[in-house]
Amino acid sequence: MKNFAIKKARPLPVIILADTSGSMSINGKIDAMNQALKDLIDTLGGENRLHAEIQLSIITFGGDKAVEHLSLKPAHQITDFTPMEAIGRTPMGDAFAMAQALIEDNERIPSRAYRPFIILISDGYPTDSWQSAFDNLCKSERAQKGTRLAMAIGDDADIKMLEDFNNDLEASVFKANDARDIIHFFRVVSMSVTSRSRSVNPNESVEIDFDTPEEDFLDLDFQP
Repeated sequence: MKNFAIKKARPLPVIILADTSGSMSINGKIDAMNQALKDLIDTLGGENRLHAEIQLSIITFGGDKAVEHLSLKPAHQITDFTPMEAIGRTPMGDAFAMAQALIEDNERIPSRAYRPFIILISDGYPTDSWQSAFDNLCKSERAQKGTRLAMAIGDDADIKMLEDFNNDLEASVFKANDARDIIHFFRVVSMSVTSRSRSVNPNESVEIDFDTPEEDFLDLDFQP
């Protein structure tokens, strides 16, 4: 009898860059994002790992610097999510540099990993020197091959920068006007990630449609 080794699922990284500057405390924006991310973690953590193991990192930028609020780990191993707090300025350049360092770290994201999702959410403009770090991230090999999505919250976001970050020609920058829009964005992201993870080839792109009606999310065990 031959001994058959169990093939380990390849990582599918999901890296979220989340604005936690002081302006996110207004009109319930940070509360909506906390709820949306908690739902995202619950959904991704419940996915089977036959083809891909979804791994999640959340990098926040607020106050004086960016921090890895949730260190990269398999979604099914995340048992607790500490709510984010909104405070201070918008050190987005620091977050771009941190994200680049993460995706280029072959110990944390091995070469066998599937193409990552990198998601940027902001309601304003960077308050630090960001352009160089932004360019370096977007030009890095893994970020170019990955799916980059962006959400602008409110009317004061830097739309041009978010458009430059976004690399999905079929899914333009999503504009959120209220808490429900923020939650809707993350539901579409969840559906896109799980669709890829269930695919025979999780490196293949999936259609991302932010006009997806709410009832379609019931298939992913979302609660309205």
